[in-house]
Amino acid sequence: MSSPGFRLVDTTSPRIMVVDGSKVVRKMIEGVLRQQLPDMEFVGCETGAEAKAALQAGSINLVTTALRLSDIDGLELARYIRDHTPQAYIPIIVVSGDVQERLETRSISDDVTDYFDKSLGFNALAAFIKGYVAPESEAGGEVLYVEDSRVVAVATRRMLEKHGLTVIHSTGVEDAIAHLETMKAQGRIPGPDVVLTDVYLKGELTGKDLVHSIRRDFNYPKGLLPVLVMTGDANPANQTDLLRAGANDLVQKPIEERLLVTKLLFQLRVGRLIRQKLAK
Repeated sequence: MSSPGFRLVDTTSPRIMVVDGSKVVRKMIEGVLRQQLPDMEFVGCETGAEAKAALQAGSINLVTTALRLSDIDGLELARYIRDHTPQAYIPIIVVSGDVQERLETRSISDDVTDYFDKSLGFNALAAFIKGYVAPESEAGGEVLYVEDSRVVAVATRRMLEKHGLTVIHSTGVEDAIAHLETMKAQGRIPGPDVVLTDVYLKGELTGKDLVHSIRRDFNYPKGLLPVLVMTGDANPANQTDLLRAGANDLVQKPIEERLLVTKLLFQLRVGRLIRQKLAK
């Protein structure tokens, strides 16, 4: 079972929402996207109201939106998506002709994952979107992995290292928090590229407590330090609770290697792009 706000999404068939008041633009974007992602499901919306309705109909892998819609501003739509969609962290790309001006004036909200300059053309936009939903590979990356079972940890670590990831293993939440504090003291913010944690661990603190600490104590937003939570709890309410607490996404146990690695690389890419943007 899964809740309306969460389901495991197969990124080989991404569901991409394009919000733009022009039917011609939506058709052109759909056409070039199908060349890059032939198995995608395209959701075209003319207005913010249509986009909100479509979000309730099923999980979305990525949203692109124009800044100016007939009924709502694109940035307002981005805020709505963040507030009303407790599923996996959804990349929201604003497609605009005044990207440089907005970058220079710092008028970019944390709700938006990235901006794309539409003057670069629709083919470039399609390649840009593909980089988010179906990246070919990642050149390394550091995973802070929290797991108290030695047997499980060894197997998972080997799996991740096989895909070129560096793994920092913590046996409990307290150890993971200490690692993040050390990284912060050294000026390495946030430290790892992504956090992977089990929910139930030995000690007083749980994976949910770790998520709370990352979001509230360290004040690292979802885009800056993505957190992927592994859970064997199929209860939809508990899954949604983890996501609302600040987890970017969940992976259902028993863990399937391809799905775990796909989700990790995706979150790693989103976090890396956002950190690069903040560093400019």
